Amino acid sequence: MRVSGAMPETHDAPAMLAANHVSWLDIFVLLGIRPARFIAKSEIRDWPIAGWIAERAGTIFIRRERRHDTARINDRVHEALAQGDWVGLFPEGTTTEGDEILPFHTSLFEPAVANAATIHPVAISYVAPDGSRSRAVAYIGEMTFMQSMALVIRQRGIVAQVTFAEPIEMRPGLDRREAARLAHERIASLLRLSSRMPPGRKPDPPGASQ
Repeated sequence: MRVSGAMPETHDAPAMLAANHVSWLDIFVLLGIRPARFIAKSEIRDWPIAGWIAERAGTIFIRRERRHDTARINDRVHEALAQGDWVGLFPEGTTTEGDEILPFHTSLFEPAVANAATIHPVAISYVAPDGSRSRAVAYIGEMTFMQSMALVIRQRGIVAQVTFAEPIEMRPGLDRREAARLAHERIASLLRLSSRMPPGRKPDPPGASQ
C-alpha cells in the first residue's frame, strides 16, 4: 500500500470513512490503515474467508433488495458513531473500474451529520507493476467472488494507492446532501476525475460492495 494525504488522527471521537469503490479488496485495504465498521452487502457473509473476516471486524450488513433496510442500517450506524466507533462506507453503491466515480447515495451520510462525526473522504486506486491502472482488481459485472480472487492472485504485483482528502467537519447548516457532495468532489479531485454529483439526488438504499 501507498498511503498519503490528510491521514486521520487516531482518537475516540466518532468519524466516517467515505471512499470510492473498485474491489472487494477496498475494505481490507482500509482496515489495514484504520479499524472501522464497514457497511457492506449481506452476501459478503457467505464469501469464503473474506466473509468470516468481515463479520469478525464488526461489519454492518445491509440487505440491498429491501429498500427500507436503510432505516435499520442508519440506526446501527447511529449507535456505532455514538459509541465512538469509526464507520466506513462506499456511497457509490457499486463498484467501477476506477476510471469514473458514480454519484453518491446520500442517505447513509445522515448519521454522520446527526452525530457531528467528521467525514474522511478517501480515494482508492490500484496500480500494476508497469504503473498503469490495474483493471484486474476491479470486481464488476457478473464476475463471482472466487473468479475475482483467482484473477487477483494471478497478478505479479499490485499497489493499492490510498489518498485521504481534507476531512469534512460538521458545521451548522451542513446536511447530508452537502456532505455527500463535498466528499464526492474531494475524492474525484484526488482521482483526477470529473465530479458528477447532481443536486437533489434521491437517497436510494446503497450497497457497499459489488
